[in-house]
Amino acid sequence: MKQTMDDLRNIAGQLIMVRLFGTELDDDTAAFLRQNAIRGACLFRQNMLDAAQLTGFTGALRDTMGEQALIALDQEGGAVVRSTWVPAPPSAMALGAANDPELAFEVGAAVARAVRGLGFNWNFAPVLDLNNNPHNPVIAERSFGADPETATRIALAWMAGSESEGVACCVKHFPGHGDTHVDSHRALPTVDKPLAELERFEFAPFRMAAGGTTPAPAMMTAHIVYPALDPEYPATMSHTILTGILREQWDYQGVVITDGMDMHAIAHRYGAGQAAVRALVAGADMVMAIGSRVTQEETVAAIAAAIGSGELPMAQVEQKLARLAALAAGHPAGTADAVAFQDTDSADRALMARAWQRGLSARGAVRRPAPGSKIRLVARQDVVSDGVSEAGVPAATLAASLGQLFEVELVTFADAEAFDWNALPQDGRFTILASTSRRRYGPHARDTWRPDLHLALWNPYQALDFAAPALMTYGFAAPALDAVNAWLAGSIEAEGHCPVPGF
Repeated sequence: MKQTMDDLRNIAGQLIMVRLFGTELDDDTAAFLRQNAIRGACLFRQNMLDAAQLTGFTGALRDTMGEQALIALDQEGGAVVRSTWVPAPPSAMALGAANDPELAFEVGAAVARAVRGLGFNWNFAPVLDLNNNPHNPVIAERSFGADPETATRIALAWMAGSESEGVACCVKHFPGHGDTHVDSHRALPTVDKPLAELERFEFAPFRMAAGGTTPAPAMMTAHIVYPALDPEYPATMSHTILTGILREQWDYQGVVITDGMDMHAIAHRYGAGQAAVRALVAGADMVMAIGSRVTQEETVAAIAAAIGSGELPMAQVEQKLARLAALAAGHPAGTADAVAFQDTDSADRALMARAWQRGLSARGAVRRPAPGSKIRLVARQDVVSDGVSEAGVPAATLAASLGQLFEVELVTFADAEAFDWNALPQDGRFTILASTSRRRYGPHARDTWRPDLHLALWNPYQALDFAAPALMTYGFAAPALDAVNAWLAGSIEAEGHCPVPGF
């Protein structure tokens, strides 16, 4: 029997994940989800107010999308978290610096407990990108490190912890986003390496995650061109990469989902519908259509048309649906109940605090100012989000934190390249520079700034910008600041080892 367009749209809808707007499920959006049989939704920070609101939202999504619902978020840890009131997990690189798989397992399990209690069954983490590029604008501390074997061991322990609590992981960004100078949210990066180098380095974590006794349940694609593999299409749209390498060479049987198709690397080069169809034909199982409703409608219509015409063969569609059904069945979207996790909240907060401390790393001959002494804190005025991460810690918050130990004079700057370090009073105050953004410093700052201590509270590569002793936290969450204070007070030592070259 010939399928109607409604039938085809209901099939197409099961192959996309949508972004939602607002903090509750309105009637119009619910109708759109039902009419197109959409099973995937990804929530972001702007969708979240508190536990009660969020559990209501995810519960409404589950009721609307049914038992096969896949309700996702990015709760990696560090700066990339969406629910900010739950126990704050350290970033991947902080765990890499601690180099303790058991600790990583415990953190992954605690993250899963928190998001599961809020109604999520899919977490787009951990990152398997190997960050060996000091100028990478978007990965940095989101990576567990640069050594393939060590970083992957820690990452997969984190994943196993999440799995133990019933939340599916999605490793990303295949086949590797660590060695780029460009953020694919803003432009299309290229990783122009020979195949042998890609296989030795970038591929290694994903190859390990694709096989073994417990392969990753899902994998996210990278919007990056790898000329040695496919000179025309980014990995998200490359049949050579998604089918030829991932499915056929590595025999990966898990779900493949694209990164957000609204990112400039894709959206500024292809129409939304064309890109979605191309990704599915290339081998993806689900397209992350996180643009506007207009874009989502266009995506559903294009996929439905491709199925109807045979461009996307029904036999392939059935394989995709089976993989997605298996993921949902193995990680059911149960009843959201934040109250049920309150009995572990205190223990999980203590765990996260310990994990942040374990990752704390020093570079150079770091020294502590004398207890109760006068210090000068220099920090950036603005801490805006870059669209991927949460906004950094405000200078006033950091000053208040350090003010528990010292008499603090706060000096802020708007533009590092215009700030005159030499104009600071030469009054003997111990001067601390706190770096509270991901961006690296320019030549003026690198050549003229001379702090007594550099607190690299986000991107550890900033510690390379100055010939000054540095303390690296790999993130700015409250327990990271507590770890800094514990070190400054002499209660702990910085025993972590930065897991990337140059340190």
